[in-house]
Amino acid sequence: MMDGMDPRLARQLAFIQELDRLKGILRQTRVLDGARQENSAEHSWHLAVCGVLLAEHAPPGTDLTRVLRMVLVHDVVEIDAGDAFAYDAAVNVGKEERELLAAERIFGLLPDEQADELRGLWMEFEAGTTPDARFAVALDRFQPLLLNFNGQGGSWRYHAVTHDRVLVRMAPIQEGAPTLWPAVLQLLDEAVARGYLAPAPPPAS
Repeated sequence: MMDGMDPRLARQLAFIQELDRLKGILRQTRVLDGARQENSAEHSWHLAVCGVLLAEHAPPGTDLTRVLRMVLVHDVVEIDAGDAFAYDAAVNVGKEERELLAAERIFGLLPDEQADELRGLWMEFEAGTTPDARFAVALDRFQPLLLNFNGQGGSWRYHAVTHDRVLVRMAPIQEGAPTLWPAVLQLLDEAVARGYLAPAPPPAS
């Protein structure tokens, strides 16, 4: 902290500076031209834009301002915990504990009431039980779907993910943004048809 700086401002600036590290957290999803992996800061910004543009698809009573605050901080914990690829069971072992510790440290940089507010929004997103959280989670599922589809499979092809697994991953959209669900199904069917996404394996005999 600089000499003479207001302690509250110093804590806010410490948090803002810490967030810069999110730009270095790489996700498995790639940018559309496939040149590189998307980072978590870009992902959070993209979700906020999606929230503004797709607000008409939110369930009645959704508070868009809360949703935007939620998506902007939902991946902050990855600064410490890293990004756990959704389709890799091994890296998801212990994810909840790692992220809880990260939330305590990172949000704890803020003045107490701001730390409580943003940590609360993060926990609400993780629980996914309120209308605001359900819409935020739906956006978090929908954005990678768009990138993978328009990137000719992207991380789906690289990791040999199959249609059935993606469909399970997309399931929260059905409740969080129900009018987007037909588009989800259409995109997944078209992805299989174009060879971007492997079909579900046949049932065991």
